[in-house]
Amino acid sequence: MADWAPIAKEYDPLKAGSIDGTDEEPHDRAIWRAMLARYVPNKGVTGDPHLTLFVARLNLQTTEEKLKEVFSRYGDIRKIRLVRDLVTGFSKGYAFVEYKEERALLKAHRDANRLVIDQHEIFVDFELERTLKGWIPRRLGGGFGGKKESGQLRFGGRDRPFR
Repeated sequence: MADWAPIAKEYDPLKAGSIDGTDEEPHDRAIWRAMLARYVPNKGVTGDPHLTLFVARLNLQTTEEKLKEVFSRYGDIRKIRLVRDLVTGFSKGYAFVEYKEERALLKAHRDANRLVIDQHEIFVDFELERTLKGWIPRRLGGGFGGKKESGQLRFGGRDRPFR
């Protein structure tokens, strides 16, 4: 128990599927899928992962310009990438904001989480794809957070820490 922390230091799909990180057997197929997945981070992603925030639960109408307006309050931004569907070009409801300085990143991480933008309460966390060892994204059964109604909650992240 000396290693226990509310936020995961390394991603383990089995632990992420457990409210206290102690499950020994997967309780849903998505956890099995994540355990078997071999995820390789996208080599096309550029920028400093240690200066990048993940911003989720965005209104699908929110624009890069609106994100720049909101997130530039915390410091100088190097780049904003609103993730869009490759076919339709529509927003997928999440983005990445890269800052020029760590101080701005930390301030935005602290203050922008749960901020309301375009009538949506957003979620802000550090980028994990390139910084958390063993990371498996949600589409492969991993990730953190989730909705209770789906039956696929994932713990160990900012939104749902281990208890």
